Amino acid sequence: MKALRVGVMGYGTVGRGVVRMLLDHADLLEARTGCAVTLRYIADHNTESDRGVVLPETVTLLNDAHKMIESEDVDVICELIGGTGIAKTLVLKALQQGKHVVTANKALIATHGNELIAAADASGVELMFEASTAGTIPIIKSLREALAGNEIREIYGILNGTCNYILTEMREKGLPFETVLADAQQKGYAEADPTFDVDGIDAAHKLTILASIAFGMPLSFDAVSVEGIRHVSAVDIAWATEMGYRIKLLGIAKRCDGKVQLRVQPVLVEEESMLGAVEGVFNAVFVNSDFAGSTMYYGRGAGEEPTASAVVSDLIDIARNVQAGAKMPRIYPLGQPTAQLSMPTMCPVEEMRDAYYLRLSVLDRPGVLADITAILKEHRVSIDAIVQKERSPVEHVPLVIVTHEVTERQILDTVAAIEKMDSVSDKPRMIRIEDLGVA
Repeated sequence: MKALRVGVMGYGTVGRGVVRMLLDHADLLEARTGCAVTLRYIADHNTESDRGVVLPETVTLLNDAHKMIESEDVDVICELIGGTGIAKTLVLKALQQGKHVVTANKALIATHGNELIAAADASGVELMFEASTAGTIPIIKSLREALAGNEIREIYGILNGTCNYILTEMREKGLPFETVLADAQQKGYAEADPTFDVDGIDAAHKLTILASIAFGMPLSFDAVSVEGIRHVSAVDIAWATEMGYRIKLLGIAKRCDGKVQLRVQPVLVEEESMLGAVEGVFNAVFVNSDFAGSTMYYGRGAGEEPTASAVVSDLIDIARNVQAGAKMPRIYPLGQPTAQLSMPTMCPVEEMRDAYYLRLSVLDRPGVLADITAILKEHRVSIDAIVQKERSPVEHVPLVIVTHEVTERQILDTVAAIEKMDSVSDKPRMIRIEDLGVA
């Protein structure tokens, strides 16, 4: 029987999950691959802490990942360190030395994936990263394999469980962003430094990977327009709820008029839509393609066991390839040969079209509404609805306007003009409204 000897780099939360799964399910993995998948090494700078896992004598715990990579007793490296510094150095070294690599590192793949894929191609080894995007949801395999014969038209994804949890709690409890963020940090849903999550960077890394596979383009993180959720207030969430919407941080990749748009931003979606119903720490990805139509993928996007499951699924693919004696890489990491990837024409942010939710703070005086609608008309912004419930001739009151679809340039120019009005206080709040159809 052939064997696949595994080394794990990084023995934190996800690393522990992978180690547990390899040890607990060794017989199952052998039965499903016809190959003995064996854990041989674990490398971590901290070799003293008790992870609650009893390691057999056949597993060596090291504090030097280079020794593991250089060992002739390892066929595949699982990179679970994170970041783009030492992780990149180690992954590149492993690939150049002819080791297969499985990683859960979305930042590494999104920003350095093109270079790493080239190294894997040159060495004839696999570079796999199912666990990098949406945790336990098999979205990369679905795009790369199950939907390979389809033209992908658009992808909408709730790709960050931390943001989805924060927005859910803000709506259900009426609490401000800062309070819910602190709660998420206490519960372990958010990092001590939440920047990557709440500023949309984590979701943008994941969207970069999905868009590359879906649209046959090189990994291009810089092509993603990114906006986080820090500016979303409990007031806006309450208004959205009253109007039948949910506010979600979405990763959006779509073809439009021969161009591709890639963006991560908070948007209003209908509460009865499938993505509108995704709450808490869960992730979901909606894909629209020509022959398969609309498909939806849902599950936990992070955590020890969900992420470990995705890592091990890649190990299973490699083990099956080894058992079959397949030439590697058998499956192109981005769904097609690197030479066939091409950068599409990207849609500039200012040309992207959406409906918009605008919340203004205005003085309730004669002529104010007429002045605002005149500005909207001047910039060719069509009004779908106007809502004003509070009345006060001396205090500023909220005025909510929902527009029809316009370009971002139009709405920015409109908001800039409204902001200059003496009767308007505070900066107008602006959130896009996304029509998801059946999503």
